[in-house]
Amino acid sequence: MGSIEEESPLIEEGLISQEPKLYAQDGSVDLHGNPPLKEKTGNWKACPFILGNECCERLAYYGIAGNLITYLTTKLHQGNVSAARNVTTWQGTCYLTPLIGAVLADAYWGRYWTIACFSGIYFIGMSALTLSASVPALKPAECIGGFCPSATPAQYAMFFGGLYLIALGTGGIKPCVSSFGADQFDDTDSRERVKKASFFNWFYFSINIGALVSSSLLVWIQENRGWGLGFGIPTVFMGLAIASFFFGTPLYRFQKPGGSPITRISQVVVASFRKSTLKVPEDAMLLYETQDKNSAIAGSRKIEHTDDCQYLDKAAVISEEESKAGDFSNSWRLCTVTQVEELKILIRMFPIWASGIIFSAVYAQMSTMFVQQGRAMDCKIGSFQLPPAALGTFDTASVIIWVPLYDRFIVPLARRFTGVDKGFTEIQRMGVGLFVSVLCMAAAAVVEIIRLHLANELGLVESGAPVPISVLWQIPQYFILGAAEVFYFIGQLEFFYDQSPDAMRSLCSALALLTNALGNYLSSLILTLVTYFTTRNGGEGWISDNLNSGHLDYYFWLLAGLSLVNMAVYFFSAARYKQKKASKL
Repeated sequence: MGSIEEESPLIEEGLISQEPKLYAQDGSVDLHGNPPLKEKTGNWKACPFILGNECCERLAYYGIAGNLITYLTTKLHQGNVSAARNVTTWQGTCYLTPLIGAVLADAYWGRYWTIACFSGIYFIGMSALTLSASVPALKPAECIGGFCPSATPAQYAMFFGGLYLIALGTGGIKPCVSSFGADQFDDTDSRERVKKASFFNWFYFSINIGALVSSSLLVWIQENRGWGLGFGIPTVFMGLAIASFFFGTPLYRFQKPGGSPITRISQVVVASFRKSTLKVPEDAMLLYETQDKNSAIAGSRKIEHTDDCQYLDKAAVISEEESKAGDFSNSWRLCTVTQVEELKILIRMFPIWASGIIFSAVYAQMSTMFVQQGRAMDCKIGSFQLPPAALGTFDTASVIIWVPLYDRFIVPLARRFTGVDKGFTEIQRMGVGLFVSVLCMAAAAVVEIIRLHLANELGLVESGAPVPISVLWQIPQYFILGAAEVFYFIGQLEFFYDQSPDAMRSLCSALALLTNALGNYLSSLILTLVTYFTTRNGGEGWISDNLNSGHLDYYFWLLAGLSLVNMAVYFFSAARYKQKKASKL
């Protein structure tokens, strides 16, 4: 780290100091508020604590989410559609609350303290959930013969209260932890930038290590050793996640919060409206920007002016009155070019962002209809009864295989053809993921066609008994979905970190997570609409409690078709996307 190398073109805004190799030059600070010494802070030496935190937290999350539909149907005695809606609604909320955490992190607390505070809320929710499945008075009553009594209001309150405290807790962790990890790499150092690109791959790898344990060992414990123990183990791991995060504190680099991004966006909109009658000068240099080398926004570099959305440039036009008075302090009347460009970046990101909604709706099937499809198949492997949710292991195993394969082999190979250091640009990588997601839904539909055909042949339609076709036939759809994740979700993480304004990285990460929320809500909506339209005339519907008399294959083909349309729209939008450019002063 102490060697001399050529300055990177990304060393901007006069951030180069007399000792560029000793201290990080990206505006970050150490624990004591001083410029961080590279040799002792950040980089990969700080990342094991962040990756360990993410691994344990995701183990806790998937320990609940992975088999939640089984708990709702077998313990709370809900129907297939109702349980699936509850799962997707909760999962959607888990990806909606990050907007709260992101605003707090970017505006006030910073990413470190936001993660720390919300981790405590998360742990309380996990504890409440464990109690709801352990304490006799809080546990739902078991079925007696064919009669399954409903849970009491107190039991529902304890269970769903804990569940939604987890949703709130994850809202402060998810938008911050990947960005906080990437903050450990100095963006002005070419070698650290390469390591940062690799960090996102291994970050997602650690997520799936946690998910692998959850979808295999924890699912088996929940169904064979009890839900109290099955929820208690994830609670312990959440405690370990918090401990891992705090242990790394002396090594971390911290980015200062830059003030409310919502306020800055609102100021641009208001200022451009107030100056709607003014003409934008042809020379962009006449637009208002601070004369300092650094941006007026704490924790942010300056951003070069772009020609799109020119109406917003009016917010940076200096009026005659402002010029005469020499007063440029009212941000509700006059904004800097960098502030205007922040909003432009968000607008340009929107079509790329929207592609994640359909993709997330496909991903939501892994914990809903894929599980229900598996329950209608033969789950015995020899003398062992395999829980259908345990098939999620093959999704995580796929990710664990694909991440090092991508990082070590695909990137060097792709680099020869694309000329991109990372192998693919983030946009190219996400496009591949969207294509693979279509194949995933097609594979699920084919398996369901075979299952229904066998159910008809064996006369199992009326009884609804599991069809004697091995649940292992589902492996391809899980494995393909894992490949799609490696391309799309990791590409999405990197895209929203690199392309976002410096002082909006938590917010943009939250917007990326918002696609998961909307995808889960969309899945719930599609389930509701499909059920409504296919049962209007008294029919069984595509998705009935007896899947043998339904047409789950039609539902999977519908999602495959929507994914295909989504991919086409994405390619059209991606071809027109303009990359963010930081100014060089």
